[in-house]
Amino acid sequence: MAEHNDIGKIGEGLARDYLKKNGYQILEVNWQFRKDEIDIIAENEEYIVIAEVKTRTTNYWGEPEVFVNKQKQRLMVRAANAYLEQSDSDKEVRFDIIAVLLARGRHKIHHIDDAFYPLI
Repeated sequence: MAEHNDIGKIGEGLARDYLKKNGYQILEVNWQFRKDEIDIIAENEEYIVIAEVKTRTTNYWGEPEVFVNKQKQRLMVRAANAYLEQSDSDKEVRFDIIAVLLARGRHKIHHIDDAFYPLI
């Protein structure tokens, strides 16, 4: 596995732990619809949370969250729609980004609630 894949898996694990510590229940990890993937689907008392995890070892080229572009957002929305069609939840949906910065054996997590809204 390439190093960037290993870093991504570490970030996703840290993001799951973070969400659990903050009262979220993890429903799905790396959920796929066709070629689209949602890193984490979780829920809390109010929302189904569709989360994209972006992990970087440096913020030299920008914070991790800036790499979730409009194309990625469209793919997430398409996959989320497919997931919700098979879900029996009546909760509102929220799209979050969890940015993980790994540096010098430490990590920093920036959880952005309502990071974007689906475009119609």
